Amino acid sequence: MTNEELITAIGKVEAEAETRQGAQYVETTVPAARMYDFMNQLKQDKTLAFDYLFCLTGMDQADHMQVVYHLESVLHKHVLVVRVKTADRENPVLDSVSDIWPTAEFHENEVYDLLGIRFNNHPDLRRLFLDENWGFPLRKDFKDDIHIVSR
Repeated sequence: MTNEELITAIGKVEAEAETRQGAQYVETTVPAARMYDFMNQLKQDKTLAFDYLFCLTGMDQADHMQVVYHLESVLHKHVLVVRVKTADRENPVLDSVSDIWPTAEFHENEVYDLLGIRFNNHPDLRRLFLDENWGFPLRKDFKDDIHIVSR
């Protein structure tokens, strides 16, 4: 499947997705409310078959939080980057995709630990590196008077 065909196929799966050719991969942005169903379809659709989540990253964009998913189809050899913005920057929440791709479980814990983005239906959402007194050190507004770390 060419990148143009992939863009067309993504549009058929989710009409609200904004999809384009990025610098390296095809990139799509999907509304948070549609994200879980969209992701599930990306894996289940036989023509897409995105069976491998190889990266999940959280980002603080100052006015919103965002999670970026890198997906690959081992069968078809195509890659897709999915971006999802949270609705609320102060209490960011998205649905977990760990039941779709088990590799997401650790990545979602890391994003929660460092940015404070919660994932609904995560099987064991918890901090991995820091204790509860730390706050979320990768947020742009993070200040830490106790440990003398600032951004």
